[in-house]
Amino acid sequence: MQPELARYARQVIFPPIGEAGQRRLLDARVTVIGVGATGSVLANHLARAGVGHLRIVDRDFVELNNLQRQLVYDEDDVARMLPKAVAAAAKLRKINSEIEIEDIVADVSAANIMEFIRDADVVLDGTDNFSTRYLLNDACVKLGKPWVYCGVLASYGMTHTVRPGVTACLRCIMGELPAPGTVATCDTAGIIGPIVALMGSIGAAETIKLITGTGELNDGMIHIDLWDGTFDKFELGPPRPDCPTCGKGEFEFLSAEAGARTTSLCGRDAVQVSVAGAASNALPLGPLAERLRLGGAADVRQNEFLLRATIDGREFTVFGDGRAIIKGTQDEAEAATLYARYIGM
Repeated sequence: MQPELARYARQVIFPPIGEAGQRRLLDARVTVIGVGATGSVLANHLARAGVGHLRIVDRDFVELNNLQRQLVYDEDDVARMLPKAVAAAAKLRKINSEIEIEDIVADVSAANIMEFIRDADVVLDGTDNFSTRYLLNDACVKLGKPWVYCGVLASYGMTHTVRPGVTACLRCIMGELPAPGTVATCDTAGIIGPIVALMGSIGAAETIKLITGTGELNDGMIHIDLWDGTFDKFELGPPRPDCPTCGKGEFEFLSAEAGARTTSLCGRDAVQVSVAGAASNALPLGPLAERLRLGGAADVRQNEFLLRATIDGREFTVFGDGRAIIKGTQDEAEAATLYARYIGM
């Protein structure tokens, strides 16, 4: 075995991978969208497996209640107010210093998703909401990129490997985007750590199979409930000719309009406010911190990644790309108003 493959020895002697498969992994480029619960498991497995270029994209920061299920973070990341992408990348570089790990702190939107996935061999879903998943589905189908859907809630999880032109896409399966309030969230149903680890592990295995070109891929929908002890797989069939995405090529989720948009965050009493069409990393945090102090904000703290302050009884976390997570409200209209008042459009 070549010296550069020695750290992957137990993987290389697994016959379906071998040296040839390991070299494919080392040459591969994978993008993980969202590095919270399932995303942190996906990124951890793939860094250890030797994926040569790993890009992790996440909009959020590490909080104490993440540690119950998000396996790459610790209390120091919470104390340092680190964005998840930055904290995860730092941990993964300690695990495998021989691969390239790119961390991007950004809210994935129609304006930037193509930039994040265009050069990827496989794209992975570590998100927590269907609007981003439908956007991801549109982008991957349009570019012909395989991607792995992975959703978890309470004690159950679902996963499906989408191969454009070969399998049904997410829109084929789920139809129209679910209306707000019609789908349970981790706010209302909770979530246990073991189901996160299991579904992320299945998704990572699918990624390794896609890259190495070996193994039986999951063309159906796997559904597992750890509390009930059930494992089911449903056949989904080929792409649907009447599917708006892969059948008709309409890609409506890739159509973006400039302006403010709000998103309630899963598992949090918080709303994210972002501005579509705004320049990336264009907000100078230092001057904003000073302005907020002069305006009466309390507990204003700042590092190179974000600014945090308490304003009108709400905790503001503001990123360099202009996004803000406003904690202490689930009212999106109120959050948009507070953003306009204190941050500005």
